[in-house]
Amino acid sequence: MLIREATEADWPVIWPFFHDITAAGETFTYPFDLGRDEARGWWLLPPPDRTVVAVDEAGTVLGTAKMNANHHGNGAHVASASYMVDPAHRHRGVGRALCEHTLQWAREQGYRAMQFNAVVETNLPAVALYRSLGFEVLGTLPEGFRHPRHGYVGLHIMHRAL
Repeated sequence: MLIREATEADWPVIWPFFHDITAAGETFTYPFDLGRDEARGWWLLPPPDRTVVAVDEAGTVLGTAKMNANHHGNGAHVASASYMVDPAHRHRGVGRALCEHTLQWAREQGYRAMQFNAVVETNLPAVALYRSLGFEVLGTLPEGFRHPRHGYVGLHIMHRAL
């Protein structure tokens, strides 16, 4: 698996699984009806932020990640990241590879920590992955997320020092 910079040419491949994931409403706080062009602006970030894709040996996009400062000004020393793996390519280590990549990027950019602001507590695979990579749940916003199947569930704030 290769992780490389995402380009505008990758968006037509990212969009279908991005749309399916966000429209399902189970893991992201994005609007269900986010349009293709608006979504591109939310996901394909300009420098100094970064968006990448994980591809296999044939060049097939398996997943994507975006990384950025979590806050600005005096809080700009903490990074954040978001990940999407094409459901057709889950359970192949793509999410782990993307997360490890973003942690390395954050270290290289001089960030002191990485924080995820809104990890849906029912997204057990993501919570387990992040914990396995050293993230801790700092707190949970009770009923901070309206899950389409589970009702109101918590949103974890997860953190890891770099």
